[in-house]
Amino acid sequence: MNAINRLAAAISLTCLLPLSAIAAENGTVEVTHWWTSGGEAAAVKTLREQVEKDGFTWKDNAVAGGGGAAAMTVLKTRAVAGNPPGAAQIKGPDIQEWGSLGLLTNLDDVAKANNWDALLPQKVAQIMQYDGHYVAVPVNIHRVNWLWINPQVFDKAGAKVPTTLDELFVAADKLKAAGFIPLAHGGQPWQDSTVFEDLVLSILGPLGYHKAFVELDESTLTGAKMVEVFKTLQRLGTYMDANRAGRDWNIAAAEVINGKAGMQIMGDWAKSEWTAAGKVAGKDYQCVAFPGTQGSFAYNIDSLAMFKLKNDNDIKAQNDLAKVALEPQFQTVFNQNKGSLPVRQDMDMSQFDACTQKSKVDFEDAEKGDGLQPSMAHNMATTLAVQGAIFDVVTNFFNDPKADPATAVKQLNSAIKSAK
Repeated sequence: MNAINRLAAAISLTCLLPLSAIAAENGTVEVTHWWTSGGEAAAVKTLREQVEKDGFTWKDNAVAGGGGAAAMTVLKTRAVAGNPPGAAQIKGPDIQEWGSLGLLTNLDDVAKANNWDALLPQKVAQIMQYDGHYVAVPVNIHRVNWLWINPQVFDKAGAKVPTTLDELFVAADKLKAAGFIPLAHGGQPWQDSTVFEDLVLSILGPLGYHKAFVELDESTLTGAKMVEVFKTLQRLGTYMDANRAGRDWNIAAAEVINGKAGMQIMGDWAKSEWTAAGKVAGKDYQCVAFPGTQGSFAYNIDSLAMFKLKNDNDIKAQNDLAKVALEPQFQTVFNQNKGSLPVRQDMDMSQFDACTQKSKVDFEDAEKGDGLQPSMAHNMATTLAVQGAIFDVVTNFFNDPKADPATAVKQLNSAIKSAK
């Protein structure tokens, strides 16, 4: 076959190739994440579609379960083998740990070209950097300290929306008496610790919360108020389904959506399940700050850390992913589906529902003082080792009806010391 015939054959073959094959030649970005529930899957689909629209291939590596623990196990295995993905859902202090290993790539050129310094809140920008350089891109800001309410169930039970812990128990008693599950909950360690950290924020306040989970201050961890936190946690457990062990959070959310339960203590990703069910904020459901945490904002920022790659085309795909993640169109669609707050400061909030608009106002108010605090239960406040130690103590306590709160406080302090 002469050169002209070979060229013609190559052109003909190219025309027969599917678009995915052509995109693969332009570069592939593999993304490890745990956005797997109904609403989350719809949210991440918008990012994938935009990357593919730009001519690149998205290789999905979704790992369900454990609030990200399973995904991190997969990621560590890949990294040790010298085969990390192009991007991975990594948060908070873990970004610094991965950066210290020399595995994350420098995104400063992408950040400068797209004006990230002006677009991002300063605290968020700092979290995305290692050694002064951008190595990750944030996609949203979650508020953890939310209480989700089915108003129809509340009306049937004659209960009122609680603003204090005392009012929460009054409402729970009325829901229980009316035959409803007062608090829908999934019995997994990260969910138990989400409730625990909300109680810490409510009872100790934002400064006490910071001392406990960021500074790991021993006097705070062993104080009388921490004993009160464990006592309150124990009491809350009596209003939850006894068969909750191992239940995923979205299954618990469905109990509130379907009218079997009255409330759920969960971050604002729960709203994605209400949205997926066709429910309307302010009408079919209510979102209020967890009682006693008004004025505080426990945050969880979803971000994609970018790993060093060797293939130039794959690096282009990776950079495109980083760019797209902060573009207004994606920020709007993604966060409408995910239930979270757009991370860009210049977004038109009229496009979002009442819960997200409330979240925006509360974030900005909390940012002015001490109310803005990183979530311990969601990888923002401390290392995975310390977080795991807290998870173990909290879950063991929560699953033992006869557990002693004073003993649990001592165990918590000891576990944290060992994990440091």
